[in-house]
Amino acid sequence: MRQAIYELKYHNLRAISPRLAELLADYLQVNPLPGEFIVPVPLHSGRLRERGYNQSSLLARELGKLIKLPVLEDCLIRVKEAQAQVKTTSVVERRNNVLDAFACRDGKINGRQIILIDDVCTSGATLESCATALKSKGATSVWGLTLAREIYK
Repeated sequence: MRQAIYELKYHNLRAISPRLAELLADYLQVNPLPGEFIVPVPLHSGRLRERGYNQSSLLARELGKLIKLPVLEDCLIRVKEAQAQVKTTSVVERRNNVLDAFACRDGKINGRQIILIDDVCTSGATLESCATALKSKGATSVWGLTLAREIYK
């Protein structure tokens, strides 16, 4: 899984995203989460220009097709360019790195349940910061779903 995510994220292996989304869908079949919309964790516009795509958006789109939920790609935005979370050295640094980094600009989520998609959860700081932004615009619940969980020491 580590290699698959690395290839998707850093080596432009976008073709793997449907298969990875199948794994997320399989998980949801066994462990259902309440959700009316899928929202991918956004990249900052600068990083998106560098990479050319957002791996979380690719996963969200494919998952949306499989579980028949709409994907809102433009409601959550990254407003603060932070260093890559992988370069941080502690949980506190990770939390500070993404503090106020996201904003929700769409009222469609008011009163709705959201499934937030990212590739990896390490400390949970990114998912927490995104959830805070979504809840500030009225989301009733935000559930994070990732391909992998890496324990941060």
